[in-house]
Amino acid sequence: MVSQETGGLILPKGTTHRFDWLLGAAIIAAPFYWWLFSILVAPASKPVLSDLVSQRFIIVALVYPVLEEIVFRGALQGWLLRKGWGRRKWSGLSGANVATSLLFAAIHVVRRPGMLSAAVFVPSLVFGFFRERYNNLYVPIALHVFYNAGVVLLFR
Repeated sequence: MVSQETGGLILPKGTTHRFDWLLGAAIIAAPFYWWLFSILVAPASKPVLSDLVSQRFIIVALVYPVLEEIVFRGALQGWLLRKGWGRRKWSGLSGANVATSLLFAAIHVVRRPGMLSAAVFVPSLVFGFFRERYNNLYVPIALHVFYNAGVVLLFR
């Protein structure tokens, strides 16, 4: 359902204004995530414009987030939400979101050392939260792209 009052955006239930403050906080949190990531990994040299069109940037910042969100938040979290325990919430996070995020972090262990894999757990919870809040994958995909783009540019 698209509302003209909200500029074509589908707002989560209970949201009456055009700006979702929680989504704004998730966007603002990205630089803090990148800073935390920089503690775990030394940043690379300064990004240059060619980084934005490199094959690695396109794959890691655009392709992976779309595919990961379809698989993890779309298929897995969606399936777990249909389970009784998956709908239970603790501090606003569903069991489905927590289970999906644990698996998401565990899968990243294959490609990164343990601490770096753990660093994806909290953003995964954020992506899962917005998947449920908006009941679609557009917002978590956009957030995931934004978070990954920063990581790729800062830590290429």
